[in-house]
Amino acid sequence: MEFALSEDQRFIQESARSFLADAAGPDAQRAAAESATGFDARLWASLAGEMGFAGLMVPEAYGGSGLGAVEMALVLEETGRTLAAVPFFETAVLAVQAILAGGSQAQKAELLPRLASGEVKASFAGTADRPELANGRLSGSANFATFGHVADLILVATADDSLVVLPADAEALTIEPLPSLDRTRRLARLTFDGAIPDGAVLGTPGGAAAAIRRVLAIGAGLLASEQTGGAQYCLDSTVEYSRQRVQFGRPIGSFQAYKHSLADMMVMIEASRSAALYAAAAIDGEPGELEEACHIARIWASDCYRHCSAEAIQLHGGIGFTWEHHAHLYFKRARATSSWLGSPEQHREALARIILQETA
Repeated sequence: MEFALSEDQRFIQESARSFLADAAGPDAQRAAAESATGFDARLWASLAGEMGFAGLMVPEAYGGSGLGAVEMALVLEETGRTLAAVPFFETAVLAVQAILAGGSQAQKAELLPRLASGEVKASFAGTADRPELANGRLSGSANFATFGHVADLILVATADDSLVVLPADAEALTIEPLPSLDRTRRLARLTFDGAIPDGAVLGTPGGAAAAIRRVLAIGAGLLASEQTGGAQYCLDSTVEYSRQRVQFGRPIGSFQAYKHSLADMMVMIEASRSAALYAAAAIDGEPGELEEACHIARIWASDCYRHCSAEAIQLHGGIGFTWEHHAHLYFKRARATSSWLGSPEQHREALARIILQETA
């Protein structure tokens, strides 16, 4: 596969970077981390509504831009770079893909324009554990639903492979915020106990296995771009610090061991970015390679982000260990994200199964 960004794609990337550098800088990160909800409402209104990024992958017929995963990956790298404290990934990727893959035409027409405009925020549940749907009633719980406590719309994958969409104020649903390692992407526990409204099931009950698998694969592949952006910020901020901090009369960035660490980070990030963009390109145009490419991207990006965020703390010295410094926010995001939508170990196992099937 030959790949190069077009002029339009570079414009999207530069627009997202410029906007987020101003709207989601270090002060906004800190304010979100210390707030009660961990949600930046002003950033959401601008990012999803004014900039229109929430509708990037929504077809034009439903009020979106009709673009693809590559364009989304470029924006996600920038949201990852700034730890944007909004349910952008949950809404613009997971919810949109779930409705596109599992919804009827009427459901798409009703839900996608609201997601594309940023009118509603979404959370996707059922990635760790799933409630049960029987006789029109949902029961059980779904833990670790990201931004579930501020979402307007809840999409949940059930134990019988159904996709259900509910308003956050549904009678059958109780939402409980949970303590979260990553203070810029909070978690919630969703408890279900009651009948669901008519039309709440996307498609047919029990018929969404393929749709759920596709959503989780695409989500994993695109999450790699967000992780790459976070790793890139870890490198950039460390390079800047190495030029300012002086030890023994020299900038610490001039010492060979320090240079080697920075070089190792750069190599890992470039490999992670290549894998993430390849996964995005496969999502857009290579369905036969989609799952394999997405697994590879998540493996690389998770390992890269965890390594670079840990190195950033070490290479910043004593200040990197303090609560006042940004490095710990990226370290926590790296750790939390690596176990979301499948750990690196789970993706390696899934990749091994694909390879063994191909060679059988």
